[in-house]
Amino acid sequence: MINYRLANLADVAPLLVLERTHVNAELAQADPSLQGQALSSAQLTQLINQHWIMLAEDDGKIVGYVIATHWSFFNNQGLYSNILNRLAKLECVHPSSFVNISEINSCQYGPIWIEATYRGTGIFAELVNALYRQLSRHFAFVVAYIADENARSFAAHTKYANMQVMDFFSYQQRDYYLLLKGV
Repeated sequence: MINYRLANLADVAPLLVLERTHVNAELAQADPSLQGQALSSAQLTQLINQHWIMLAEDDGKIVGYVIATHWSFFNNQGLYSNILNRLAKLECVHPSSFVNISEINSCQYGPIWIEATYRGTGIFAELVNALYRQLSRHFAFVVAYIADENARSFAAHTKYANMQVMDFFSYQQRDYYLLLKGV
């Protein structure tokens, strides 16, 4: 049976191994020229202490995780500044009136990883919904971006995470969907 829970400091070491093992393998499937940067031990510790990492475990083994952060976690990266500028121009109905999306009422969601042998088993939806329950105490909206070439992730997020496309944009010669979910 799959267990869903927030990560704790004891999870830093296994998460670090997963980050180092899978970050570039996932990107290379979409485009062999892409390279990601795995999160460091210090970053994972900060995420656990100040943000959210939701885990999916099978018999004590981490088989999936999703990260959500305050916007400040990635504020030194240009892509996130670009997204925040776009958010300021967006509004959404929540729950019955138009609301502008902001750094205060939203958080950044992703990345998400699920072990290949567990994909297609419903873990994605359960993992995301467990995270949404945690985030709903703090935010009205969850924001994600997905690269245009990542059709599988786009399908999962729009179908199983119930996220809506709010914008489509280009940044450093790559195209992205900007997705939003009210929580």
